[in-house]
Parts: sequence; C-alpha cells; structure tokens
Amino acid sequence: MRLLPAIILSIAIILAPIIWIFLPKLMQGSQDEFAGPAIDSGARIEIEMLSQRVEDLQIQVEDLSKEISRVSASASRMQMAPSQPSVQAPTDDGGADVFRQNGENDIIDAYAQVVLIANRKKVNEGLTIAGPSYLTRVFGPPREVMSDRCEEMTNPRLASKLVLEDVGPIRVRMLKPAADSLRRVFEEIRVTDPDLYDRIDTAGSLCVRQIRGTRGRASTHAFGLAVDLNIDGVLDTLGDGKTQLGLTILADFFRTEGWVWGASWGREDSMHFEVSRQKLDEWINAGAL
Repeated sequence: MRLLPAIILSIAIILAPIIWIFLPKLMQGSQDEFAGPAIDSGARIEIEMLSQRVEDLQIQVEDLSKEISRVSASASRMQMAPSQPSVQAPTDDGGADVFRQNGENDIIDAYAQVVLIANRKKVNEGLTIAGPSYLTRVFGPPREVMSDRCEEMTNPRLASKLVLEDVGPIRVRMLKPAADSLRRVFEEIRVTDPDLYDRIDTAGSLCVRQIRGTRGRASTHAFGLAVDLNIDGVLDTLGDGKTQLGLTILADFFRTEGWVWGASWGREDSMHFEVSRQKLDEWINAGAL
C-alpha cells in the first residue's frame, strides 16, 4: 500500500493539465448558452476527448491495483526466502516492540488478511480440471449410491489406494499419490516460508458424497483428490472474488506441483485445491493409480 500515494500523485499530475486546458473552455461554453453550432460542437468534442482520457485513466488505475496485489504477494515470498532471515514472532515484550515498529502491516499478520484475487480467471493457466465425468469414466463412481452426507468409499480400485497421513502441517485422508504430492508441496512451503507453513489449516479432504443439488454426481473430494485449506482456521467466503493473502501464496506452490486452484472458477472457491487432469494422467500412466 506504500505505492498508493505515488499512484494518487501520478493521477493528479495527469489530470492537472487536462483540467487546466479544458475547464475554462467548458465554462465558457456553458456561459454562452450554446451561442452557435461551432462553439457547441467544439465543446462536445472537447468533452468527448476528456471523457476518453478519464476512461483511459480508470483502466490504468485498475491495472495498477492488480500490479499492487501481485507485488504484495511477490514481496511476501521474497521477504521469507531461504537466503534471507525469517521473521520470527516475538518471545518477549522487548522483541514485540521491535517487531511492531512498522505498524499493523507486518508480514506475519498479512497472511490472514483478505485481498482481491488478481487475474482470478488466469491463475490456473496451463492446467485443466479432471472433472466428475472424466473421473467417473476412468475410475467408476467412488461409491455405488451417494447421498448428501459423507460416507465410506466402496470403489475397490480407489479404496485400496486410500491413506490417512500427516502431510506436514495437516492430516488428510486421500489417495496415496495425492497425499505424497501434497507432502511435497508443504515441504517446499516449510523451507521457503516457515511462518506461513505454521499457519496452514484444513477444512477437510476426502468426502464421498454427491455434489449438492445434483443426483449421483461426485466432486473431486469424493475421489480423494482434493483438499480445502485456510489460514488460522478461518474459512473463506465462497464466491466473493476475495481470499486470504496466504492462500494466494500457497497457490503458486500448488500450481508448480500440478494442482488446480478453485479461485478461478465461476463461483470462486479459493479454499479448494485439487489434482489437475495433467497430473492425474501422469499418475495413471506411471501405474500409481
């Protein structure tokens, strides 16, 4: 947010000459009560030019806002990189005074802050979801009959691959390849950003049930290939286009491992991470599933 004053100043500098040039003419036009066609036309042209300039400025402001979000996330990772000292929570009052010297925006507190998701529709570029139809075609349904509540998986091919394991900061019940992949993701986060790692929590993984509002259509959770995550146990608000800053950082690690982030969906679900079709096909071809 330190860029905000600079942005405001830049906009003011751009607008100043426009106002200086056009305002007297516009005022003159209004005073003459449209004295003639030439004056009226000239004023209208100038108004259109000014309107177009304002629209251009609005686009620039939107682009700058997106850039601020990107820079904030990048700065978070850079500050916590292994090559630089990690910011640790204070252990006494003296340490707290030093730690809080920058006010309320210290990086430790920033992980749980809710922010807009920049370029939300493009966060999974290069990856595609497997989807219920594809998963059912490949594996069959996870259970013969599904209801709206979580039940046991009965598909023998899938059930034989289920594990209940600690994968770093959380414990999950998932298919073995997915749990191993998740463990790799969290290990990278632990090494790169240990403070964020310590604040990762989960809202669940395996849940064999039909998608609410459907009949017999299973979600990726029902196949043991998805997990819901959050920071400090605070659940994300579904569909508002916003998320915790910590989840935007996690998403980079998951994308590298071949997982899809639910933030890009029409109804944004930024707690949700699932195995991409590319990664799933890789496991199938290797005989892991």
